[in-house]
Amino acid sequence: MKLLRQYFPKRLSELVALVSLSATVFLFIHTRSLTNRLQEVQRPYESSVGDAVYEFVNEEKPHHSRELNTAPEVYYGKLDANELNNTRKATKDVLFFNRVPKVGSQTTMELLKSLSIKNDFHYHKDRTQKVETIKLTYNEEKWLANLINYFDPPSVYVKHVCYVNFTQFDLPTPIYVNLVRDPVERVISWYYYVRAPWYFVERKRAFPDLPLPNPNWLRKDFETCVRTFDPECRFIPGLKRDGFGDHRRQTMFFCGHGDECTGFNTEIAMKKAKENVEKSYAVVGVLEELNKTLTVLEHYVPRFFKGALDTYWNEVHVFSKINRNIYKPPVAEATKEIVRKNFTREIEFFDFCKQRLHKQYLALNLDKKP
Repeated sequence: MKLLRQYFPKRLSELVALVSLSATVFLFIHTRSLTNRLQEVQRPYESSVGDAVYEFVNEEKPHHSRELNTAPEVYYGKLDANELNNTRKATKDVLFFNRVPKVGSQTTMELLKSLSIKNDFHYHKDRTQKVETIKLTYNEEKWLANLINYFDPPSVYVKHVCYVNFTQFDLPTPIYVNLVRDPVERVISWYYYVRAPWYFVERKRAFPDLPLPNPNWLRKDFETCVRTFDPECRFIPGLKRDGFGDHRRQTMFFCGHGDECTGFNTEIAMKKAKENVEKSYAVVGVLEELNKTLTVLEHYVPRFFKGALDTYWNEVHVFSKINRNIYKPPVAEATKEIVRKNFTREIEFFDFCKQRLHKQYLALNLDKKP
């Protein structure tokens, strides 16, 4: 009995430390095993898939090449680039990039940092948050609008947040830009992003009091999550989640902070998002159409994006490694189709943004210029 007392921790803190150490060792062993298995699965796909970057990038692809599209060209009539460019509506030379997660926004941030030196503008970004709140109260939205208005032009400010209406606070309107991505591919990307070992290691380093993730949650793959109707992967139309945790939808970032924007896959949120894009955004790029996105940004927002295409491709070896997630395995098309059935309005919004970007590109008449 005395021998047992000798080895039993005398203080509760020692017991907690012992349990934490055991959990850490377990997670390390699990992560190492998961890494080895995923690397074996991933090898056939290494040349084609990256994550949270411009995933379709082929490093041998010349920067002046264009994405191929075999679909018949839609005739839009005469397009006027000036009419399609909302940059002219901005009343202050400040660029606001209210970035959607998992659409290549981290890469775009690095691109903007590089361009800030070449194009002589100030670059600002939101600090890392313990809880990323994207839906704000009226007072929080007003505070953010005043913060952005505080920056001396020309400046860029980057933050994960829903669309902010500056006019309701009688403040100058900035130049709005953002990016979108195939909604189902984006939600898969997010699913594995928050499970990547480096993600929760970085979070733990920034916020030591955060609990370690449950190993069972870490092991759960997207296919099983969808096919077993796990609550995490049930995308129920109209269901509302707290604003800080709902990263499933792109429309929310364009709709705004009203309650009508919070229901999943609702028509009202989609319509409001479309309205705000048409009214306020200079450019909404598309991850899957890199060259077109950078070309339109260069021509429609030249003060900040001059030289973006060349800068990206000349430094592609740096940009293409940002946030690359080797822990994301391939997902079967059948599983993606199950998810798509509940993403109908998210997909419609994505298609709307693709069409708008295409019209902006066509209006430049680049193919007819010598």
